[in-house]
Amino acid sequence: YNFDYRSIISSVPSFTDVTVMLAKAEGAHIQYLEPQIVRDTFIDKKLVFNNTVVEVILENILRKSNFHLTSKEVANGIHHHHDQVNKDRKKLLGGNSEVGDGIFVLSEKEKAGIQFTVEEHALIKPAYTTKELHKWYGEVQNKDWVIYTDSSFKDMNKINAYPNLKSHLDKFSAVITSDNKPYGLHRSREENFFVGEKIIVARKCSAPAFTYTNFDAYVSATFYIIKTDRVNQKYLTGILNSKLVAFWLKNKGKMQGSNYQIDKEPILEIPIYVGADAERKSLTELVDEILNLKIQDGNADVKKFEDKIDELVMDLYELNEEEKVIIRQS
Repeated sequence: YNFDYRSIISSVPSFTDVTVMLAKAEGAHIQYLEPQIVRDTFIDKKLVFNNTVVEVILENILRKSNFHLTSKEVANGIHHHHDQVNKDRKKLLGGNSEVGDGIFVLSEKEKAGIQFTVEEHALIKPAYTTKELHKWYGEVQNKDWVIYTDSSFKDMNKINAYPNLKSHLDKFSAVITSDNKPYGLHRSREENFFVGEKIIVARKCSAPAFTYTNFDAYVSATFYIIKTDRVNQKYLTGILNSKLVAFWLKNKGKMQGSNYQIDKEPILEIPIYVGADAERKSLTELVDEILNLKIQDGNADVKKFEDKIDELVMDLYELNEEEKVIIRQS
């Protein structure tokens, strides 16, 4: 069957745009599509509507790809359930706490103010947010710490070996409602994803920003983590941060208005091309250039390297000049 699809493509739509679209009249900000839906083709798949030129580019990108991440290589971050005291929790706790006090997530000052034992320190992990995690690189020095107690702490006797942690969490027992209450994180996730080399991306963003890190970094559920040993992760960071992948996610991923929602499903669907040794080397070296500059100076201008990466990635996917122009301008 055919589908009558109409959309306003202006970032600042007006009421006139709406009336023009409803009347199906000509308008500079209106897009009309009449895609043919073949039921068998779309079983268990999303309906995504693009104009013919865009659809051809997307098909060419998919055709060239030879690698997809698997569900075992992508994970959501920690769901603390109770990171800090908010207004509602303060009401329940009364005058013994202030908004912003750490529950499972402690500031540097809070961490230093508690005399943790060696064993307790082993459970306190470096926590990172968008304050430290940027496109391409992450700042090693964290500002917060997470009490990383997994589901085994549902056995309340286990906390007895950690008296200072117990004392701290007991102050907030009235508001802790996690599945592993009162001493375990709601969802601690698989710890391997937070350790060593990996790629981190914020779920909701105005533009995709994949962060390469090679240090331990524990992040919340506002992020997804990619960890694979099947391809060089710096090379993969270069592919993921390219305009080509942003173009793919914009047209094939999840969007909330003009914002990207980079959840597990869109990540798994990204069509990745793993090139020959020389191609991988060239892209990885460009990513290294960016990382070296950004680690030394977070304000370093790396646009010339990003432009080179964008061109190299589009060449890897064998796009023609007309297709490149559309991606550059998207």
